[in-house]
Amino acid sequence: MATWLVYACMPVMAAVIGYVTKRVAIEMMFRPVRFVGLREPWLGWQGVVPRNSGRMIRMSADLLTERLVDPQEVFERLDGDRIAGEIRAPLLLAVEEITRDAMDRYRPGLWDALPPLARELVLKRAQGAASQVVRRVLADLRGDIGQVLDVKQVATAALSRDKLIRLVRDISRPEMAFIARCGIYFGFLLGLVQTGVWALTRQPLVLPVFGALIGWFTDWLAIKLVFFPRHRRRFGPFAFQGVFQRRRDAVAKQYAEIVAREVMTVPNILDAVLRSERLHAIVRQAVRDTIDAQAGPFTTAISTQVKQAAADHAVRHLPHTLRHAEDYATEALDIRDTIASRIRRLSRVEYEALLRPAFRQDEWKLIAVGAVIGAVIGELQALLLLG
Repeated sequence: MATWLVYACMPVMAAVIGYVTKRVAIEMMFRPVRFVGLREPWLGWQGVVPRNSGRMIRMSADLLTERLVDPQEVFERLDGDRIAGEIRAPLLLAVEEITRDAMDRYRPGLWDALPPLARELVLKRAQGAASQVVRRVLADLRGDIGQVLDVKQVATAALSRDKLIRLVRDISRPEMAFIARCGIYFGFLLGLVQTGVWALTRQPLVLPVFGALIGWFTDWLAIKLVFFPRHRRRFGPFAFQGVFQRRRDAVAKQYAEIVAREVMTVPNILDAVLRSERLHAIVRQAVRDTIDAQAGPFTTAISTQVKQAAADHAVRHLPHTLRHAEDYATEALDIRDTIASRIRRLSRVEYEALLRPAFRQDEWKLIAVGAVIGAVIGELQALLLLG
């Protein structure tokens, strides 16, 4: 091949090496989801994020618990009167069933023996007290929310491996595109150096050596430039800052959207709250106290077993009744905007933790693979151009 054409092809091929090694590194971050090879973990590969998903899920849950979601703060936004209004229809039905059951336990056949007007009066009295129970339970929850809701457990249970992969991939898409572009730019620049060295030495070994150097250096530099410099730096007319740091507002919005939609959802939070024995104890006590208050001078005639049965009945009705308040709770808790706002207030190092663990794990392996692939392509380049 003509000498001038060899020289012209070298920086272009170097840019190709840079791009290919970056694309391979990006894919190796997420694929394959399950280990592929002969002997795990030595002879084969599993995507960095899938392989470390358990640890990364725990880290994400810790971040949500410690820095992004304060249960006390978000539950303060719930209004007892509004919740009582949202669940009014199912609450009235539940109260009717609980009242009928309690009276039959107190004296079998008593409910059916009552005149319709008496039944209506009893129901209205019980239903009027039900709203007070809702407000009291909510007030008690606010004062003891740490014993009722474990945010870390909610996040850990909801964040499956597939969701984690999608979360990391979605919020890092611009960073991955930046890494691929860096491979082209830095590869081309190193290719110019390679061309000069080749012109001086004419040694075929230059091509695979520079191929390995391009694969290694551009992988390392591209990953560093995603996060560093953390603060905006000026070099003459140019300003530099890590791509991920520069995109904080966009990342905060996207991360919060995904977490609010798939992890810290109101149904997930509600399920965790409903499984809490502390909530059951609060509801049972509120029901028993309300029965005593409504019974007045007849309270001693109502056995503990009747009160306990009514309280247990109320606990069983909780899941169905509270589901009717999910839309209001989603609006009131405002998990999405809360998380986005908290992310914007994180320190630069804390903010970096949203994505950095995905790169830190096995980073050296990704860079080493880039060097090997670069060397192989460099050798193929030597055979093609010089053979």
